[in-house]
Amino acid sequence: MLLAEIASTSAAVAATRSRLEKVDLLMAALRRFAPEEIEVGSGYLAGVPRQGRMGLGWETLRDARGHGRASTPTLALLEVDAAFERIARTAGKGSAAERRKLLAELMSRATAAEQEFLIRLILGELRQGALEGLVVEAIARAAGVPASDIRRAVMLAGGPAAVARAALVEGPAGLARFRLELGKPVKPMLAQPAGDVDEALAALGEAVLEYKLDGARVQVHKSGDDIRVFSRRLNDVTAGVPEVMEAVRALPARQAILDGEAIALREDGRPQPFQVTMSRFGRKLDVAAARQTLPLSVFFFDCLHLDSQDLIDRPARERIRLLAEELPSGLLVPRLVTSELEAAEEFLRGSLDRGHEGLMAKALDAPYEAGNRGSSWLKVKMAHTLDLVIIAAEWGSGRREGWLSNLHLGARDPRTGGYIMLGKTFKGLTDAMLEWQTGKLRELETHRQGYVVHVRPELVTEIAFNDIQASPHYPAGLALRFARVKRYRQDKTPAEADTIDTVRQIYQRQSGSLEGPSDAVTGSGEP
Repeated sequence: MLLAEIASTSAAVAATRSRLEKVDLLMAALRRFAPEEIEVGSGYLAGVPRQGRMGLGWETLRDARGHGRASTPTLALLEVDAAFERIARTAGKGSAAERRKLLAELMSRATAAEQEFLIRLILGELRQGALEGLVVEAIARAAGVPASDIRRAVMLAGGPAAVARAALVEGPAGLARFRLELGKPVKPMLAQPAGDVDEALAALGEAVLEYKLDGARVQVHKSGDDIRVFSRRLNDVTAGVPEVMEAVRALPARQAILDGEAIALREDGRPQPFQVTMSRFGRKLDVAAARQTLPLSVFFFDCLHLDSQDLIDRPARERIRLLAEELPSGLLVPRLVTSELEAAEEFLRGSLDRGHEGLMAKALDAPYEAGNRGSSWLKVKMAHTLDLVIIAAEWGSGRREGWLSNLHLGARDPRTGGYIMLGKTFKGLTDAMLEWQTGKLRELETHRQGYVVHVRPELVTEIAFNDIQASPHYPAGLALRFARVKRYRQDKTPAEADTIDTVRQIYQRQSGSLEGPSDAVTGSGEP
C-alpha cells in the first residue's frame, strides 16, 4: 500500500464528525493492508509509528520539508517504516547530521499531503479524532471479532498494532496469545472525577477508599531478582528508582506485578510538591547522589500478578486481600473499606491533613481494566482541577512584558480530535514558570496573530478553578471561573487530557441541569 492511501484515509477521517463514518473509513483501510503491512499501517492510523518517539522536533522536520517534494505519490508504507527504523537506530558521533539527512531523503520523496501527514505522525498530533479507541472498533469490525476481545488484547499488548495483525490474519484464535507477561508493561487503569465523597459512595456503594497520593505512577514487575519499573507512559525507569527496586526485591513473592506511586516525602512524612517528585523520578544521571538528598518512597495499591497467578480479572476485593497479605503495611497505600459517609469523610480529612490530594474510591467487585478510565475508579479532590492543553498564549505586559503569559486553555474533543477553548489564565504562574513556559511555547509555535502565539497542542497543564459557568464567548458555551495554573503535567500526553464531556458533566452536576448550555456546539477550540 502507498503512504498516500493512509494519508488520504486520515484526512477523510478528520473531515467527518460521525463516529460511525470514522470507523467505516478505518475498517476499509485495515482490510486493504497486506498481512505484512498491518502492524505498521494500523499504528499509523492510530497516530503511533512503530518506533515511537524518534526525537525529531518541529524545526528539524520543517528543514527536512524544505528539501523539495514529489509531484506524484510513490512512497510505499513499508518503505516509510524502514526509513523510520534507520532514523531511530542512528546514534553516536555525527548521528544528528545523519538523522537529518535520512529525514530529508524521505521527505523529498513525499508529496505535500504525505509530508503533512508524516510531520503530524512523527510529532504525535494527528488531530483526526481517530486515535486508539476508534481504531480498536475498526479492527473488531474488520476481523468480525467482539470489540471487548480486541480491547482486552490491546490492553495486554500495550497497543493495537500487533493485535490488528493477529485478529485480521488469524481471527479470534490469534488473540489467545495476548496475555499478561512479566517484564512487559500494560497500560494503567485510570479514574474518573467525582464531585465529592457522597457522590462516589452513591455510585459505588460499599467501596475501598485510598489516600490519593500526588506522586509518579509506577508499575513494577518482579521475576526472581529481576526487577523492572515502568512509568505511567510505560517507559522503563528502573535505573532511576533504586529505592523501588530494593523494596520489591525484599518481598517474599518470586513473581509479581504491582501498581503504585513513587513519591518524595519530607522528613515529617508529608509529600513534597509534585514537581519535586518528578525532578527526582526523571533523573538519569547521578542517581545515587540525588537519592541522598531526595529519597523516594513507594506505596502500592494494586496487584496484577502474583506467583504465576494473573489477577487482572479477579475482583478488587481479592486483589487487595492478596496485596495486603504479601506486602508490609509500610508499602501499602492507606485504605478503608466502607459504605458509611461519615467514615468516608473522616478518611478524606485524614488524607488532606497529611498533605495528600484527596482520595480514590474503587468498586470492590471490579476487575483491573488496564488502560481504561472507567466508572469503577473515582477520584475525589477538594478543589476542582482539569488537565487541559495549551493551544495558544499571549505576550504579557507590565511586569510580565517579554514573557508568554496569558494561556489559552483547551479541553480535548474525542469526536474531532481537536481542542475546545474554555478560557484564559495567567494566575498561579511564578517567575520561574513564566520563564520556562515562554521558552517551551516558542518551541511549539505554529503562527502568530498580533500578540497571540498559537502553538502545537502538546503541553498539558493542571488547572484549578472554582466552578464552570455558561459563556457565549467560547465554542462550547462554557468557561472556567477563576482558573489558575497548578502545575505542568509533563508526565501526560495531550491524549490523556480531560475531555469536553468531562467539563460538561461537571457543569451539569453543579448546575443541576440535564444538558450543558451548548451541547450541540463543536469546534476546533482555536480562538
